[in-house]
Amino acid sequence: MTAAGGLSALGLFTVLLGAALPLIDFFIVNVALPTIDRDLGAGPAMLELVVAGYGVAYAVLLVLGGRLGDTFGRRRLFLVGMAAFGVTSLACGLAPDAWTLVLARVAQGAAAALMLPQVLASIQATTVGRRRARALSLYGSTAGLAMVAGQVLGGVLVAADVAGTGWRSIFLVNVPVVLAALPLAIRSVPETRSERPAPLDVPGTVLLAVTLSALLVPLTEGRAAGWPLWTWVSLALVPVAGVAFYVVERRADRQGRVPLVPPSLLALPGLRRGLSLILPFSTGFGGFMFVMAVALQQGARFGPVAAGLALVPMAVAFFLTSLAGPRLVGRYGGRVVTAGALLQGLGLGLFVLTVLRGWPDLGPLDLLPSMAVAGLGQGLQLPTLIRIVLSDVPADRAGVGSGVMVTFQQSSLALGVATLGTLFLSLESTWGMRNALITTVSVQLALIALTALLSLRLPRDIA
Repeated sequence: MTAAGGLSALGLFTVLLGAALPLIDFFIVNVALPTIDRDLGAGPAMLELVVAGYGVAYAVLLVLGGRLGDTFGRRRLFLVGMAAFGVTSLACGLAPDAWTLVLARVAQGAAAALMLPQVLASIQATTVGRRRARALSLYGSTAGLAMVAGQVLGGVLVAADVAGTGWRSIFLVNVPVVLAALPLAIRSVPETRSERPAPLDVPGTVLLAVTLSALLVPLTEGRAAGWPLWTWVSLALVPVAGVAFYVVERRADRQGRVPLVPPSLLALPGLRRGLSLILPFSTGFGGFMFVMAVALQQGARFGPVAAGLALVPMAVAFFLTSLAGPRLVGRYGGRVVTAGALLQGLGLGLFVLTVLRGWPDLGPLDLLPSMAVAGLGQGLQLPTLIRIVLSDVPADRAGVGSGVMVTFQQSSLALGVATLGTLFLSLESTWGMRNALITTVSVQLALIALTALLSLRLPRDIA
C-alpha cells in the first residue's frame, strides 16, 4: 500500500458522503414508485426492474470495483465513480420512459460499484488503531443512516415537487451534491493503491456476475412476471454457477494468482463471522424498508412525506446509538451485537402490537416508540458488524476485503427486497394488507433471532 498521507477530517467526511449516496439511492425510490408508475405507465414488473436493475448491477460489480481501486488507485476510482454517479443520476432524472429509466438505473448501480469500495479501502489504508475504529464506526453510522434517510428524503422530495419535477428530483438532487463533492475529494482524499496490484480475474468476475444475477433477478421479477419458466431455470443455475465460481477462485488462489474473492481471505475469522451476521441483518432490513414503504402508503394511506417521517425516529436513534459504538465495543465486545438484536426485536414486536391494535388508522406518532427502539438496536449492530468483518483484513488487501463485505451487504439487502417483498405482495392479495405485514415482520423477527444466536459466538475482544 502506498499513500500520500493520512485521511484528514475533511477527507473522511468526503468519502463518507460518497458512501452515503449509493445507499440512499437504493432506498430512495421505494416511496416514489407509485408516482413513477402514474407518470411513466411503468407497471409492476417494470417498477421492480427500476429497483432490481440498480441493485443487481451494484452488487455484481462491487468486488471488481475494489480490485480496480487496488490496481489503479483508490482516489482515482472514487473520483471516476462519483463523476459517473452524477451523470447517471442526471440520466435517471431526465428519463422519458420506463425502459430508459431502467437502463439509467443499471448504469447508476455500476457507477456506485466503482465508488463505494474505495471508501472502506481508503479508511483501511490510511488509518490505524483508534482512528480506524472511529472511522469504521462513522462509516457504519453513515451506512445505516443513509438507508433510512433514503426513504425519508424520497418522500419529502416527491411531495415537494421541486420546480414541477415530481419523482425526478430524487435523482436530480445527486447532481449538485456530486459537483460539490468532487473538488473536496481532489483536495482531501489521499491516493492509495496496493503495492502488488493483481491482474483482473475475468473468469471469477463473470461467474460472480452470473451467480448473483441468476439469484436476484428472478426473485425480484418472478412474482410480477407470473413465475415463467426462465425464473426457475435461472434459480436452478445458482448452485451450479456458485460452485463453479468457488472452484475457479480456489484454483487461482492455490496457483499463487490473486482471484477476485480469495478463499484464503474468507478464512479470516473476523470476516467469516461478520459476514454470517450481516446476511440475516441486511436481508431483514432491506425487506422491512421496502415493505414499510408499500404498506404505509397503500394500506395506512400515508402520503409520501408521512411515510418518510414515520422512519425519522429510527434514523435518529440509529445515528445516536452508533456514535457510542466504539466505546461499547471496547468494553463489551461482541455482546453489543447481541444486545442490539434483542433491542431491534423488541422494537419490531412493539410495531406488530401497534399494527394489531390500530390498523389502518395509524399516524407517524403511533409508530414512534417502535421505530425508535428498533433504530437503537440497528445502531448497535451494523457499525459493529462492519468493524468485525474488516478487523483481520491486511491493508494491502483492503480493496478486496471492502469489496467482499459491501457486495455481501448489498446482495443481502437486495435479497431481502426480493424475498420479503415478494412474500408481502403475494400474501397481501389473499390475506389483506395487515395480515401480510404482520407475517412479513414475523419472518424478520426470526432473522433477528438468528442474528442474536450467531452473535453469541463473537469474542469479547474486537480489534
